[in-house]
Amino acid sequence: MTKSILSGAAALATAVLLPMSAAAQAPSRSTWDGVYSAEQATRGGELYMGACAQCHGPQLGGIDAAPALTGGGFASNWNGVTLGDMVERIRISMPQNSPGSLSRQQVADVLAYMLRANGFPPGAKELPRQTAFLKQIAYQAYKSGG
Repeated sequence: MTKSILSGAAALATAVLLPMSAAAQAPSRSTWDGVYSAEQATRGGELYMGACAQCHGPQLGGIDAAPALTGGGFASNWNGVTLGDMVERIRISMPQNSPGSLSRQQVADVLAYMLRANGFPPGAKELPRQTAFLKQIAYQAYKSGG
């Protein structure tokens, strides 16, 4: 009997705490909140031209098998994903000829450039390089409410 009470208590605690944990980790900001600086996007543009443009194109439009990093297809593929997930994807798989060769700061800078190219407004602070902070920012492709 004691064992079933403990199992029930554990299940109840899981049922109560799991949604609270998920809510605590839900992104609190979006790409429309000025999450990168203009200076960071400029740095990212220089890095992009050297490390990414060969495959994704100088205008981020994609070349051959490399997808576009702007436009409707990109927006629908990434809408709702956190910037933390985007940074990790870039960090471990890009550039294709040398995955993982960019530092976390360089990846954040390139992402800032991509955000600017997709029409998101800059802000006063740089996009952080730490994944935990970036997981608090959602890639919201379309501005809500107008």
